Formats: sequence, C-alpha cells, structure tokens
Amino acid sequence: MQINIHSEIKQIPSDDWNSLVTDNNPFMHHEFLAALENNGCVSDEFGWRPCHIAITENDSLIGAMPLYSKMNSYGEFVFDHAWADAYQRNQLPYYPKLVSAIPYTPASGQRLLCRADRKDEVLPLLIKTAQQFSEQQDYSGFHCLFAMSDEQDWMEDYGLLSRHDCQFHWHNQNYNNFEDFLAKLEKKKRKNIRQERRRVEQQNIKLRILNGYTATDADWNNFAQFYQQTFAEKYGTATLNEGFFKEIAQELPEQTLLVLADLPSKKCVAGSLMYASDTTLYGRHWGCSEQIDKLHFEACYYQGIEYCIANNLQTFEPGAQGEHKIARGFIPTLTRSSHYLNHSPFQASIENFIKHEKDAIAHYMRSLKSPYKSGDKTL
Repeated sequence: MQINIHSEIKQIPSDDWNSLVTDNNPFMHHEFLAALENNGCVSDEFGWRPCHIAITENDSLIGAMPLYSKMNSYGEFVFDHAWADAYQRNQLPYYPKLVSAIPYTPASGQRLLCRADRKDEVLPLLIKTAQQFSEQQDYSGFHCLFAMSDEQDWMEDYGLLSRHDCQFHWHNQNYNNFEDFLAKLEKKKRKNIRQERRRVEQQNIKLRILNGYTATDADWNNFAQFYQQTFAEKYGTATLNEGFFKEIAQELPEQTLLVLADLPSKKCVAGSLMYASDTTLYGRHWGCSEQIDKLHFEACYYQGIEYCIANNLQTFEPGAQGEHKIARGFIPTLTRSSHYLNHSPFQASIENFIKHEKDAIAHYMRSLKSPYKSGDKTL
C-alpha cells in the first residue's frame, strides 16, 4: 500500500478517482476539482494550495481525500476567525492549516473517498495521514467540512471535534408537480409564493432553463459577468471565472443547470447556477445586472424545486444561510464539520466553545416554525 500527497489533482487518474465517488456528486468529480485548478480558482493567490491524498495498492486507487493547504479561511463557510484571532493574540501561527473541502462550496458530500469493501481499513488511514501530514509540516490542524453524515459520525468517533451549524434544505415528498408541493404549505406561505411567481410573469421576464449542452458561450459570458458583479457589490473577492464555468459545462453537461432571465428586449439580466447529483440539487451562484422584483426567488428557489420534482431528486440544498428560505418551503437542517488541532494550547477552550455553539444551534433550530401544514412536515 502506498500513500502519496499530490500538488495537482491531474496527478491522480480521473477514472480511478471518479470510481470512488458516490451519488454522482458533481463537486467530488475529478473534473470539477481539476477545473478549479486549471482556471486558477484555487491557487496561492486565493489561499488554496492543493495537497490531495491518494492511497494506492497494486497501482489501484483504494482511497483518496481532496485536501488543501490554506493561508486564510476564505471560501470555507465554516467560520473559525475567533480561533485564528486567539492564535494571533498569543503570537502563534494559525495559518497555514489543512482543509478537506470543496472550495467555495458549502454543500454536503463525500470527503473520504474509499472503496466500499475497504472502509474499515482505509478511512482510519486517510485521517491518520492528514494528521501526520499536519504535524510534519507544522500546520495548526486539519479540518473536514460538510462531509456526509456517516463520515462525520466516524470522524467524531475517531476523536475529531465536531462543530454544528444550520442550513435550509428542501425535501421532496413525492410531489407530482409544483402545485402538489404548494398544497402542503400553510395557506399564507402558499399565497405568498404564488404572488411572487405572478410578479415575475407580470414583468414579462422570460426564463431559459439550460444545461451544459444548450448554454452558449454568450450565456456563460453573461453569467460570469453577473457573478463578478455580485461579488463586487457584496462579497469582495470573486474567485471563479468564465473559463471555470465553461469547463464544468463541458465536462459535466447533464449535471449543470443554468437559469437565465431575459427582458422583453431579449437582454439577459440575471442568472442562477445549480448542479445536480443523482439525488440532490445544489444551488450555487446568483447574479444580475438589473434588479427585477422577486426574480431572485424564482430563479434560485422555485425553478430549482420544479427541477427536483420533474427529475425525482430528493433534496435541494440552495446554499448557506438564509432564514427567509423557510417561507419558501425549505427547512432547517443540521450541518457538521470535523476538526483536529495540532497540539493546540487552546484545546480546552475550543472544546468549550464548540459545546456552547452546539447548544446555541440546537436552540435556534427548535425556535423555528415550519412552513408546512400541521402533520405534513415538521422542523
């Protein structure tokens, strides 16, 4: 058995890597990770340096982990700024750190790739390798973000610290159509959604539902501009680019869902981008050049829900944060992350922080009211 650390995903054969991916998760595909690297979206410039783990036996890949050396906490969506500040105040280095995650993507999925018949052997080896690499290279620790629930359970049993947070996900209750979904909601929520969709229609907005096959270069150019503008106005650093979007569309065309909105003049003014696995739709990005009333809800939520119903997808993860999603049929869902601190002098304090954080998240989730009629769906 051989263990290697790779500075580029292309050093690992794509077919071997993809053979270990479950649920056809788009973000774990070799092609997705490669597109990030090929287009400079992960690089020293943005604080993401690849160091992927590959475990082989007889030249066959039996285990792997997407892994990055991080010089900041940008694009992780599990916020540890208080930890970094504590290190800095005590003149200790928190960066670099090791992070197993999909860059800029707060979506659940595999992080510990492994042949199904070798889990008991390979999963501990992946974690041990990350820990040893962290210690040998003087990283402050190792962090695994948004892994699958069974992986999180396993890492917690293995001794990693587990942090809790909350997102808002939609779940398919075997709906036949959008009206079937609306019928499950409370009357006020159902009325509000119909009004929002009607408002978009009244403004004569034409929506185009595209995939990697049907979206043109002009479509991707428009969307890339919307994406850049969103970050320029609100979020700061735009790390993705047109080359990345187009490469994903080419490599994963059937898993790409692009919703574009045109004015009556045929001018494209907004778009949302989503990706699908075999069971789940993931909302990722939104942008616009003109503010159109209620269009964000239509393009980012309602079109996604309709897509899930039509394609029998079970879950819709529209992204991080956003309590306003509850009124549109999304319910609070627990998310977790796992953390190993390398000989940290703050171990006890961080463990206490995590305990209080878990209690606060649990209290918050209990305080939220379901948008569904009594007996149909509870929080």
